[in-house]
Formats: sequence, C-alpha cells, structure tokens
Amino acid sequence: MIRTRFAPSPTGFLHIGGARTALFSWAYARHHGGKFVLRVEDTDRERSTPEAVQAILDGMKWLDLAHDEGPFYQTRRMDRYKEVIQKMLAEGTAYHCYTTQEELAQLRAEQEAKKEKPRYDGRWRPEPGKGLPPPPAGIQPVVRFRNPTSGVVSWDDLAKGPIEFSNGELDDLIIARADGTPTYNFCVVVDDWDMGITHVIRGDDHVNNTPRQINILKALGADIPQYAHLSMILGDDGAKLSKRHGAVSVMQYADDGFLPEAVANYLARLSWSHGDDEIFSREQFVEWFDLDHITPSAAQFNTEKLLWLNQHYMKQKPAAELATRITPRLAAKGAVALEATRLAEAVALYVDRCNTLNALADALLPFYVTPDPAPELLAQHLTEDARPALAGFAAGLETVEWSAPAIGALLKETLKKHGLKMPRLAMPLRVLLMGEAQTPPVDAVIALLGREVVLTRLAGYRDLLKIQ
Repeated sequence: MIRTRFAPSPTGFLHIGGARTALFSWAYARHHGGKFVLRVEDTDRERSTPEAVQAILDGMKWLDLAHDEGPFYQTRRMDRYKEVIQKMLAEGTAYHCYTTQEELAQLRAEQEAKKEKPRYDGRWRPEPGKGLPPPPAGIQPVVRFRNPTSGVVSWDDLAKGPIEFSNGELDDLIIARADGTPTYNFCVVVDDWDMGITHVIRGDDHVNNTPRQINILKALGADIPQYAHLSMILGDDGAKLSKRHGAVSVMQYADDGFLPEAVANYLARLSWSHGDDEIFSREQFVEWFDLDHITPSAAQFNTEKLLWLNQHYMKQKPAAELATRITPRLAAKGAVALEATRLAEAVALYVDRCNTLNALADALLPFYVTPDPAPELLAQHLTEDARPALAGFAAGLETVEWSAPAIGALLKETLKKHGLKMPRLAMPLRVLLMGEAQTPPVDAVIALLGREVVLTRLAGYRDLLKIQ
C-alpha cells in the first residue's frame, strides 16, 4: 500500500511551499488508494509552539487535506528513538564521540585555512586496529552515525531524476546530542521506518539530507522509500518566495478572501501539470495526479493568476453561499442587521466584478453603510446640466413602482426630458448613492438599495441638487 506523509515543523504558520507538499502527498495517496500520514516534527523545543501546531492543523483543514493517520508528535516518541540508538551502538553502526565544541571549532578553522570542506575527522570513530583514548572525564558524548566511507549513495528521484552522492563527502552525522535528545535526520528516519512510508514527497531543500537518511535506513535494515523532491517556489519577482512577498501563510489567503478550492487548484499547478488544463475539480486532480509530470525547474508564483482562479470559483458558487461567507466580513466593517435574501441578490449583481471575498464585501458595503464620496468625484460628475435631471429623477422615485424595470423606465424618461445621455445621469447617481462612479446597472442597484435608503441619501444632497 502506498503510504505518504506530511511532516511539518511547528515553528510558524503553514506556508505555501508546505501546503503544496501536503497537497501533493495527500493526492498521491488518494490516487493510489493509500494512506496519508500527518507527523509533527516538534523536536525543536525552543521554536515549536502549540500555536504553530494549531496553525498547521487549521491550514490543512481549510484546504480540506484530511489525514488518515496522526497527527504523530516526535516529542512523544523519544523512548523509541533512544531504543534504536542503543541498538545501533550495540551493533557498531553508531558510536560515542567526546569531541568538544572547542575542538570542533579548532578543527573547522584548520580545515578552512587549508581551503578544505569543514567536516568531522572521525577521531572517535572505531576502526579495526585503531586505538582510542579513554573517555575524558566530565564530557557527555554525542552519538554519531558510522557512515560508510566508500562507494556512493544514489536514488532515482521521482521529481528530479537520478541523484548520486559520494559517501566520501559525508561525515559521521550526530544522531543524538550530548543531552541524549535525538537529531532531526535521525528522527525522520525512524519515523519513516516505523510508519511504513513508501513515498517521501518534500521540498528540494531536503536533497542534501536524503543520502544521510538512506544510509541510516540501510544500517537499520529498513526498506528505503522512494523520494520526490519538489522544486522551490519563486515569487512574482523571480526571487525565492519569502515573507517579503506578502501573503505566504495559507491562512493569510483565507483572511484575504480567497476560496480554498482556488488556492488548492493553484497550488496543484506549481510544478505539476495535466496537459493544458488550468481549472479542475478536486476529484479530477486526484484522478490525474502522478509524479511523472512533476517539473524539476522552479515554479513561479503568479498572484494575478491566483486572483483569476479565485474569481472563477466565486462565480461558480451560489449567491446565497457567497452571501453567508461575506456576512462576517461585512459585519467587521460596520454592516449590521443584514437581510439574507437582499444580500444574495446584491452578491449576484456584483460577483462578476470581484476577485476575492474581501473585494466583494467592500463592493457591497455601501448597501449597508452610507458612503462618503470623494470631493473630486462629486466635482467631476455632479455637473450643472445633471443637477436638474437628478432632482427630477429623485422626485419621480417617491411614487414609482419599486422594481428595476420601472426605475429603468423612469431613468429613460428623465433623460429624454432633459436631453441627456445615460452616463450624464447614471454616473452622478452612482457617486451619490454608492460613493463610486462604476457599479453594475444603476437601475438594479437602486432597486436593491430600497426606496427609503435612496431617497434619504439623495436628500442629503438637497442643496447641491436644488431639491425643493
């Protein structure tokens, strides 16, 4: 059975790169009818926090990436790691090293002075015929893995192709610190072994860890997973995606008004493709996903394309559902006592113009909060020839049947009477009623605002319009 895992470190939020890794690991397991395991690598006690763990869980829940097993926490598996280390010490695949930090610093300085690659020199490594000094008093040793000194370690990476490292380039990795706590590379190996992970899908920043992990797995007699190292994600500017590019946290996209379906669809296309398909359902993605079409080159994040996708998914949603989603966003902006049916109608009117839920909430806010038009907009559109027409139209609104068709007929009648084109009346109406010059058809907007609101707002400009 295919078994994949997502193993984030809870030292911050779930970022876009991690979310893509989780998505691909989840989809690969689902495609093959396998299991998707969630593991929290929380051995960094100083930086790992419960809040960061929750942020990761929230992000995965928002993207609907349900795990089949877990979450497993490394801090709860310490006894298992120590058991394996003792076994390796007994078998000679690991050994105690008493080299102090000062000695390591001196060794590094000497190697750098000779322009050599800094590496541990194996001074405490047991070898046939090699005499070791007695353990120094008062020094707590670390435990090092006895890495092979000859040959190569290689694997056929499912994303990057064949990769090979010389064992001569790998020194003896510390697998347990002086205080007995195991290190990252060791914990990962034991976890993947115990959890039966068959495919490790992760970022290519882990490529250099892989040969060490493979060698430890071989020393344990464990099966070697297949590896797929995903290329990095670049920002819009071509630089490595980072906090300075803005919203790199998955939940920041939720806060900014993106739909999880849109974000997941977009992440799926970062380093993977299915022909020219840009938009596809979750079910299609699972059906199509494989590792054969992972591109080894870096993926570039394109905010405009994400916004385009988000607008597409918004337009597929029922207006009532979008209304429910933006209600708390409107309430946060001061809109209270919203009427659901009326809000859904307004959503249907505006959704084609908005590419996020936040933008939609902003566009609909004037339905609930009286806008304050910019002086330059008023000066531009509230012209002398428009004012008599606006006053006449306002008077007609007091008795007209309150429907978009009837209001539209009143608009045309007013224009004909005053010899004006539609923009000369529609534009100032939009500014006075909604605070901006661009809206959907003004008769539909007026109908949704309601007679009382429209007349009250126009009455606020009584002096400007010379309304009696």
